[in-house]
Amino acid sequence: MFKIIGTGSYLPEKVMTNIDIEKMIDTSDKWIKERTGISERRIAAKEELNSDMAVKAARKAIQSAKLNEKDIDFIITGTSTADYTIPALAPIIQHKLGCEKIPAFDINSVCTSFVFAFFTACGFLNSGFYNNCLVIGSDIYSRILNWNDRNTCCIFGDGAGAVIIKKENNSSGILSYIFGANGADAELIRIPVGGTKNPIHKNEYKKEDYYFQMAGTDVFEFTITTIPQLAVDLIKKANLSNEDIDWVILHQANRRIIESVSKRTKIPIEKFIINIDRVGNTSAASIPIALDEAVLAGKIKNNDKIMMIGFGGGLSWGGVIFEW
Repeated sequence: MFKIIGTGSYLPEKVMTNIDIEKMIDTSDKWIKERTGISERRIAAKEELNSDMAVKAARKAIQSAKLNEKDIDFIITGTSTADYTIPALAPIIQHKLGCEKIPAFDINSVCTSFVFAFFTACGFLNSGFYNNCLVIGSDIYSRILNWNDRNTCCIFGDGAGAVIIKKENNSSGILSYIFGANGADAELIRIPVGGTKNPIHKNEYKKEDYYFQMAGTDVFEFTITTIPQLAVDLIKKANLSNEDIDWVILHQANRRIIESVSKRTKIPIEKFIINIDRVGNTSAASIPIALDEAVLAGKIKNNDKIMMIGFGGGLSWGGVIFEW
């Protein structure tokens, strides 16, 4: 079993509003708000790296847990925008934090990365071999977006979030979990160039193929049907009722998706932690940022039952219900 003993998050200083984006492409503040619920997002400074953001969030989580860097037994980072294609981001974070030479690795399931990392960490802790795990979700999508594509550039923002999970025998731990992927639709969210299928050095591609691409309508249809049912199934699998759920933290992809889950589960929207209006879609960082904000606001209390769901590229999805 496990217990979250610390949380932390970091958002870059620069705020980009919908009005700023209006000046760049053919869109409007009204169009963006109506379709996504986003008003503004944060953009990393030119010299700021993903690892820098992750370290800042991690230090806050470590401080919140009343630990130091030497107490961390292993690090898992959820990200799809590492500093380099190779190596992974987690070892760089490990070095910058000043941790011991502990295991450190990444999970890349795009926007689902954090929940996969979280679930993996719980498995490591339950094995009995480790005590304290640092799980990070951190992404810097402003570097991979095509800023001429209004279907993607207005959605994403940069940020990082982190949690410290401790082995705790007296905790209820995870009450239910469901994870999955549909690889048949994997190419609905992709960057076509840069992998071994289309190596970057060939110089035979269109400029837009070097950037993030998403078939927005298809992805939305997948999400609006899959995620509300996933929430219902998680509650049923945990032998709970909708009234038993104290807080819901969804990946902050679209306000309409959050509202659809509220409607399908009959869980009041007031129980959903929502910050998409202020930070946009921060990919793997969205859930731990929202969680940290809720903790700092004093919303989450001991023994609260929390439903956490991520979804995104792959196409992938994953959710857990756990007790705080």
